[in-house]
Amino acid sequence: MYSQKVMDHFTNPRNVGEIETPDGVGEVGNAKCGDIMKIYLKVEENVITDVKFKTYGCGSAIASSSMATEMIKGKTVEEALNLTNKAVAEALDGLPPVKMHCSVLAEQAIKKALQDYARKNNLDIPGLTDIEIDDDHDHHEEIED
Repeated sequence: MYSQKVMDHFTNPRNVGEIETPDGVGEVGNAKCGDIMKIYLKVEENVITDVKFKTYGCGSAIASSSMATEMIKGKTVEEALNLTNKAVAEALDGLPPVKMHCSVLAEQAIKKALQDYARKNNLDIPGLTDIEIDDDHDHHEEIED
């Protein structure tokens, strides 16, 4: 049912915790499914130098958060902005269809943290302001095929 990578990132998650003075914070969740993700970013000279997460949810949610943070660490803000839920799921060697929403939440938490970073620093990052994140929406319906 779950790939070895999902199990590894669930049992040994990377980048767990919070950053005391983050440059950006993004929190998304859905009370209906119970998954809540919070992503903390440290950005220096447009590069994500540190990223941490706190996730309340199932194994797929924790694995998605862990993998997503690994995928953006050391990347530029623009590169992180291009992260998709599909890329997170593929990096985990797939997720069961009923758990794909976890990768959507990971993508959205990162984008929300990037929006917070841009707002705090009065930056206009192309493509970032166009992204709408609906915290109360049922993310089960937003899965990219």
